[in-house]
Amino acid sequence: MKRSWWYRFSFLLLAVIICVLSIMPTAFDFKEEDNFPVKSKINLGLDLQGGLYMILGIDFRKVFKEEVKGYARRVNFSLKDEKTYGFELGDINTEDALDPKINLTFASADQIEPAKNIIHKYFNGNIRITGESGTNLQIALTKKLKTEIEEQSVKRSIEVIRNRIDEFGVTEPEIISQGSDRIVVQLPGVKDIERAKELIGQTAKLEFKMVNDDIPMASISGWMTKAKEAGIEYNKGDRLSVYVSKMNEFLKDDLPKETVLAFERVESKIKSETPQLIPYILEANAPLTGEDLEDARVQFDQQQNQPQVGFTLKSRGAKIFEELTAESIGRRMAIVLDGNVKSAPNIQTRIPGGRGTITLGGQGYNQQLREARDLALVLRAGALPVQLDFLEQRTVGPSLGADSITKARYASIIGCILVFAFILVYYKVSGFFAMVTLAINVMIVLAMLVGLEATLTLPGIAGIALTIGMAVDANIIIYERIREEIRKGTGFYKAVEGGFNSAFWTIIDANITTALAGIALLNFGTGPIRGFAVTLLIGIFATVYTSYFVSKIFFEFYLNKVEGQDISI
Repeated sequence: MKRSWWYRFSFLLLAVIICVLSIMPTAFDFKEEDNFPVKSKINLGLDLQGGLYMILGIDFRKVFKEEVKGYARRVNFSLKDEKTYGFELGDINTEDALDPKINLTFASADQIEPAKNIIHKYFNGNIRITGESGTNLQIALTKKLKTEIEEQSVKRSIEVIRNRIDEFGVTEPEIISQGSDRIVVQLPGVKDIERAKELIGQTAKLEFKMVNDDIPMASISGWMTKAKEAGIEYNKGDRLSVYVSKMNEFLKDDLPKETVLAFERVESKIKSETPQLIPYILEANAPLTGEDLEDARVQFDQQQNQPQVGFTLKSRGAKIFEELTAESIGRRMAIVLDGNVKSAPNIQTRIPGGRGTITLGGQGYNQQLREARDLALVLRAGALPVQLDFLEQRTVGPSLGADSITKARYASIIGCILVFAFILVYYKVSGFFAMVTLAINVMIVLAMLVGLEATLTLPGIAGIALTIGMAVDANIIIYERIREEIRKGTGFYKAVEGGFNSAFWTIIDANITTALAGIALLNFGTGPIRGFAVTLLIGIFATVYTSYFVSKIFFEFYLNKVEGQDISI
């Protein structure tokens, strides 16, 4: 044999050994602790190993409403900084829910013009003036700003969800946008469905607010009774943030200005009972938020050995925290997460260094530890920019995935038997070479799935089946070209060489056109379509290599052994 043949055969042998080593952990279900050089396995998709499929929606009506209120406050601050009179916030006009407008009520009509100048100077491009009458000025968000909010909300939500899921430990999650206000989340292999939903859906908006203790508890109790009689009541399973929003809207005329109502939720010892809510009147302005947070970790109370979350603030936040605690000694500061007061400790002294703790209210040690870990996780991963609503949820059981794998295995075995039987009968020894190249082809595809850490889905298995069909087709093209050369009376060596040469560009052209379609599916497809595209593209690469180059190695060896005798094709 020529030296070049030995080089090509050595490369093939090395590739086969690597492929076998890569596939063995999956084929024999090796564990991480097993003493085997390769640890990675083929990642199975949602449809094969089960898991959670969710569609999350963003209600931009709420987002725009909060944004226009926030910009109104900024305008007020800017007016006061410029030594101009401030205004009172009026009602929000929500006739067009996607374009809310808010009224600014000034003390006199003379203050309108300076306010308009401030808006044009500092908020041009973000706020537009939609109406003016007497002492009222009406403002709304610009179309450009609303578009930016929509795009950034979806992008940031996907980024935050991905960070949380990565820390949660789910392999190969699929998190993509769907339209302008939908996010699709696929979590293959997740076991604790409810915990995953809590981690994903928790807004994790952390705020530090001062408690207003001037309101007597009798007044607060009266407000609670008044709301309950109006049908506003918190029941087990309700979202606390939604209940808090309803209560603040209902009591907006009763609450002191620049204050909000918040609650501390205390879980009942009896699981079926509704948690107890302890009301707090808090200052609306939050001097510190989660944006000032640098890190959050689980730690333990040295006296009671109870889990809690220790947090560290960034340098700016640490400075504000120190100043705030120094001037508020004797008052209570509430640590608020998504409208839920986690703790409201008394400030006894100035707190330097920007370090603090969040105590938890779980019933038992294990529950508190789990809650502390989850809270630290979502605080580190970042707060969701908007509230996400669960629009659709599908849970795929592992038994369904196992059933799919079993059926796919049977289908593959039956298909291979039929294909192999045909090529062996029709092409004899050459058919055996095709059979070996097909086996190598599949090994390369599976090994590349392991190496690229790609996910194998049910459509991906269909892509492998299609790869086998294309590989057989390529072998048939080569063999028929060799037969044509033999019928012309060409010698066996020349016939094989001519058959491979004439078939090469046909194989390349066919696979390039298929690859272009696969690239389009990979770029524009989602979920199962991408899984099909990945295995298809890997299969095309493996098909070209095995059908042409590997087959040529076998034929050269075969011709050297028969030494001019008739070849079996």
